[in-house]
Amino acid sequence: MARYNLWQNQNLVAAAEALSPAARAEERGAFFGSIAGTFSHLLWADLAWMSRFEAGEAPACGVTGSAALFADWEAFKAQRAETDARILAWAHALGVAELASDLAWYSGTLGRDVTRALGLCVAHFFNHQTHHRGQIHAMLTAAGARPGDTDLFVMPEDVGR
Repeated sequence: MARYNLWQNQNLVAAAEALSPAARAEERGAFFGSIAGTFSHLLWADLAWMSRFEAGEAPACGVTGSAALFADWEAFKAQRAETDARILAWAHALGVAELASDLAWYSGTLGRDVTRALGLCVAHFFNHQTHHRGQIHAMLTAAGARPGDTDLFVMPEDVGR
């Protein structure tokens, strides 16, 4: 799933490059507003989860500020690529036994401490990415961009290797 994440983020970012900055920022009725806002939220969430998985620093804002966190497109692309490489390295090092352990963190969204199985959190992490990339894909298509394939079975073998 980390390889798929990398592949699809590259796919959607490349498709979004065909749009003007105004088209990426245009309000489209999605939960995070625009293509750019949804990309920003997704990167924010990936960084938040990676901070939990690796016991590192979380993004400076909460979910309500996530759509505006990465407003500069070039900076977003650089951070997206860096984060995807980080996710890939983390996933390659993750062991099966670790997935059965618990992960504990403070959830700003829920306003309380949470403990869940790491395996469930990892499944949520990748599912969340797919959910929001689906929204981005729909907005890109409606805006006239043409993302590439998204089917897992057609992912090139060399992605992320």
